[in-house]
Amino acid sequence: MIRLLYISTARQAHASSVLDPILRASRRNNAAAGVSGLLVAGGKRFLQVLEGPEAAVEKTYRRISTDHRHVAPVILSRRHVAERIFAEWAMGFQDAGSLSGAGTPNEALMALIAPISDPNLKADFEGFVRRHAA
Repeated sequence: MIRLLYISTARQAHASSVLDPILRASRRNNAAAGVSGLLVAGGKRFLQVLEGPEAAVEKTYRRISTDHRHVAPVILSRRHVAERIFAEWAMGFQDAGSLSGAGTPNEALMALIAPISDPNLKADFEGFVRRHAA
């Protein structure tokens, strides 16, 4: 089993009218493929974790990476894991909003990932913040 973390940039800002159909299709497709995960969407960024059987995760990522609604997908982490973190979610979702507000985008992202208990996944997300957040 693998866990893959990637980031991409949406061609347009996220809106529920765009995200709702994506989430419905992702949940249906992922459940059929045995893939679980979490999607964090904020501003024009997608940050997603996929986990499950290696072939299924790779096939899912290939499909996602060619989706015209976003550009520049970059794999931040790909590792073999013994168990899932998101086993209950065909595709969990966290709306990060505009990633603005009281703090900087980096602070908003750090607040978003603060509750993650798995140290490896948390480190992957923190690495994302250091490398990619505006």
